[in-house]
Formats: sequence, structure tokens, C-alpha cells
Amino acid sequence: MNWRIVNPESLVPPRGWNHGLVWDGRGRILFVAGQTASDASGRTELDFAGQFRLALERVVTVVREAGGEPAHIGRLVIYVTNMDTYNESRKSLGEAYREVMGRHYPAMALVEVVRLVDSDTTVEIEAMAVLPDA
Repeated sequence: MNWRIVNPESLVPPRGWNHGLVWDGRGRILFVAGQTASDASGRTELDFAGQFRLALERVVTVVREAGGEPAHIGRLVIYVTNMDTYNESRKSLGEAYREVMGRHYPAMALVEVVRLVDSDTTVEIEAMAVLPDA
């Protein structure tokens, strides 16, 4: 990959993410809209970790459709409706993350929101990727 990790020593050491990534190559930028685990009606039956996994899988599906792989993702923004539930689920979230993304850790932001567009969803994930030239 052409990513150069930027983790200044003066900042808190990251765990499961990076402070920054610089793309040191050529490529195309892909912006992936927020993905949830809802079905066509806007509903989901999955628990928090299941929603996280499916939303992340859908992000990767968009990236692959555009000609990339998970390692091309440079930024993830994760929206959750309950930070306590996120923290309580960290082990299962980490396992799901590694199964979908491997050991690639982009720059990430985690944001707690009051609610999401799909009323039954508790997780939404958006991404930015730099894809190889076509």
C-alpha cells in the first residue's frame, strides 16, 4: 500500500486506529455514504455488534465495487446512538473489525448521535478511500 502512517509521539498512542494516513501514490478518491445494517424498510433485527459488522461489510462492498480493497480506506467515521453500548461491545467489535478489515487501521472518528435516519439502527459508518488508478 501507499499509505504512510502519521502518529506523532506527542499524541496519545493509538489502539485500533491511526492519527493520520498520507497517501504517497496516485489514485482516485472514493467517498462512501453512511452505511447501516437496515433492510429495505429501514429496520434491523441485529444487535449492536451485528449492526457494526454489517455496516462495515457494506462499506467494503462499495469500496470493492469501485475497484478497491479494505486497505485502500483512509478514513472511517462511525456514528453510534449509545457510547456505553459501544464501549461494552468493544471486544466483539474488534473481532468483527479484524474479520472485515484485517489489520488495516485508517484514521477514524467515533461520534455519538441522538438517532440515525433508519429508526432501528444504532450504528452507521461512512468512509473515504483512495483507489488505484483504473
